[in-house]
Amino acid sequence: MSGMEILPLYARLPAAEQHRIFTRSNGRRIVLATNVAETSLTVPSIRYVVDTGTARISRYSQRIKVQRLPIEPISQASARQRSGRCGRVADGVCIRLYSQEDFDARPEFSDPKILHTNLASVILQMISLGLGNVAQFPFVEAPSARQVADGVRLLQELGALEERGTAAHGKLTSYGRTIVALPVDPRLARMLIAAAENGSLREMLAIVAALSIQDPRERPVDAQEQADQSHARFKHEMSDFLTLLNLWHYLVEQLKTLSGREFRRMCKRCYLHYFRIREWQDLYSQLKQVCKQQRLTMSDNPAGEDAIHQAILAGLLSHIGCRDANKCDYQGARGLRFSIQPGSVLFRCQPDYVMSAELVETTRLWARTNARIDPTWIERIGAHVMKRQYTEPHWSRKAGGAMVAERVTLYGVPLVTRRQVSYAKVDPEVSRKLFIQHALVEGDWETQHRFFRENRQIVARLSDLEVRARRRNLLVDDEGLFDFYDARVSESVLSATYFDKWWKTARRTNPQLLILTEDVLLRGDAETVDARDYPKTWCQGNLRLKVTYQFEPGADIDGVTVHIPVDQLNQVDKNSFDWLVPGMREELAIALLNSLPKATRRNFVPTPDYARIALAAVTPDNGPIIKALGRALHSETGVNVASGEWDWERVPDHLR
Repeated sequence: MSGMEILPLYARLPAAEQHRIFTRSNGRRIVLATNVAETSLTVPSIRYVVDTGTARISRYSQRIKVQRLPIEPISQASARQRSGRCGRVADGVCIRLYSQEDFDARPEFSDPKILHTNLASVILQMISLGLGNVAQFPFVEAPSARQVADGVRLLQELGALEERGTAAHGKLTSYGRTIVALPVDPRLARMLIAAAENGSLREMLAIVAALSIQDPRERPVDAQEQADQSHARFKHEMSDFLTLLNLWHYLVEQLKTLSGREFRRMCKRCYLHYFRIREWQDLYSQLKQVCKQQRLTMSDNPAGEDAIHQAILAGLLSHIGCRDANKCDYQGARGLRFSIQPGSVLFRCQPDYVMSAELVETTRLWARTNARIDPTWIERIGAHVMKRQYTEPHWSRKAGGAMVAERVTLYGVPLVTRRQVSYAKVDPEVSRKLFIQHALVEGDWETQHRFFRENRQIVARLSDLEVRARRRNLLVDDEGLFDFYDARVSESVLSATYFDKWWKTARRTNPQLLILTEDVLLRGDAETVDARDYPKTWCQGNLRLKVTYQFEPGADIDGVTVHIPVDQLNQVDKNSFDWLVPGMREELAIALLNSLPKATRRNFVPTPDYARIALAAVTPDNGPIIKALGRALHSETGVNVASGEWDWERVPDHLR
């Protein structure tokens, strides 16, 4: 095997090794080739071809919306192309590592590229040229409707098409017209536009040019460690994009000080591909010229890292990911999951949110060329494709308005989970109702408005009268109060902030507009209740004792309570307490009459009428109430009621 050469045939070989491939040799030569060798490439001294029958094919996945690189069986036409690499200068032999039956079962030709790539750029060009509906265009091999729809969605994501645009009736935006004019992928073109807007175009030109070519950094198999050490000087801790920018700045400085020959030697020494660097420089110059023609101007000042990344993000909204700590990978757009490629600077640190220039599926879905990002950037830049969900609307006393839990996602990637935001802009109608109900009707509001304070006072006073009178129907219900405020408060009032602004003007015209009065608050039959019948002070001789009322049936404190200080207890006469307060005497008298034995009680029917007649003839000065009632009933009917017939145990607790 002496004299054998093993030469890998890759697109990334250094120029010297590429030259060796095409130099004639008398020794045995083995070329390890990718499917790039299916082209009309002639390598001297090749007599045999060994064909595995497979290739890594670039395909666009309609399911996960990324470019895949699966290994697939090649077509018959590709197999014939491979066999043609031998026997070009002399007879040769092709050895296929698969059966004739397998070969015969394969498709005759490979699928055209238009069937397995994203059509965003094609659709954009066709719309700009006015070629009509893409789906109806007479392609030789027409793409599927799903491919067209995916392309349209990408253009809408980039802001190149109007929001409701379609492939049939799409209309370019100003962004779209500029993207068409830029000779790069639509995503990269969108980055340049965003960079011009935030002052980072100078830096973005270098990054976009680098993303448009093959990586100029070389990593030979026999010198990987040395190459990694050489490239380490350019690394940025949190961004592969800024790593490329650091490399660009280094090259610019070297070009200023080195001659052409020295620069080439420097590239070889630093494991940099000289011709790709030249391509990088040429593309940078071309893009700079086109941007100037499109009036995309560069800033005179260096751009910050955040500005650069935000410009990049404008083109990569569907290439973001949120780290899943449980599964140690990233949740990406539309349910896909990916991992950081080992060659990325983020492979070890794994930040919470990343964006990736490229998502490629090989053994798994890898994210190439990545950077850490702030989710607040995504929310601002991707507002036009963001999805917001709102749950649990509720009143907030502190905020003075309705609040709601907001969940923000972009293509399924969670950016915000339970952020509390104002409900006013989400549902103005419901927000206004919640404000009126909670702030004005229920009083759950911190404010210094005079009308609010006065309304709380009158409501409290009349509510206290309800308790004293043991009635729940004196005041209008919450619905009535709501109608009062709803008819007077402006439709524009959605929260306390809106109210303060409106009321500042409205009160100058009518300061009494929101003042509650008894006419508004009391029901029609409330006029029969007199607050004087339910005094808050119990007078006995020179004593003035506090009286409180509770309307809590079943509770020990239900009813009327007279509060007697301990030092005055010996001064109180127990007589007259059985009469209660004037407002409760009629109810007490009826209850006492109902406590009589049936034989006696039937003489006083209807009971309420006799109770009122008896009370009208007596006063607390006539002694205990049962004796006074007995005398009055005897005087009215002639029926004598013995003291023992009155049964206090049958009288409700709150009357005893």
